[in-house]
Amino acid sequence: MTSEPVATCDQLPEVSNIQPKIQVIRGRQVMLDSDLSALYGVETRRLNEQVKRNIERFPDDFMFQLRKDERDNLMSQNATSSWGGTRKLPYAFTEQGIAMLSSVLKSKTAVEVNIRIMRAFVSMRRFITSNTELFQRLETIEYHQLEMKQSDRQTHRRSFQAAGCQHFPYAGHLLRRTSL
Repeated sequence: MTSEPVATCDQLPEVSNIQPKIQVIRGRQVMLDSDLSALYGVETRRLNEQVKRNIERFPDDFMFQLRKDERDNLMSQNATSSWGGTRKLPYAFTEQGIAMLSSVLKSKTAVEVNIRIMRAFVSMRRFITSNTELFQRLETIEYHQLEMKQSDRQTHRRSFQAAGCQHFPYAGHLLRRTSL
């Protein structure tokens, strides 16, 4: 899940390489501590140590620790068996928490990485905003497809009942008629 740490400012990732690391957990866009530490060029435990030393800067809406089921779900989505052998539950940082990291990690690389991460969040927000109508139209199309599918099932069921058939073939399965 983690990538090679970034060592210097001239090796910083592009915004397009950061966006895939932004995930939605608990309805919030976040980045995991392991992804952030790789971008900053520090070990994950060092990043978390700095956060713990400055915990008052990271309220729950800036950072939270994943539950075991959330970690397991992420691991299964990413088809990984482990995250570098770590046994600790990862921390997730919201956009505000990531911005706060720049005040805790005071290197030039951290500042530059934070700027790029903020741009990635802004870019994703613009994409969502500019495509809201498209997403709504897709949702409407899916709804109408489901309605048509249900209508087709009812039509097939009535046709087979009228023909006196005991079985209703649908989508490769035989559905037994339970009542008429």
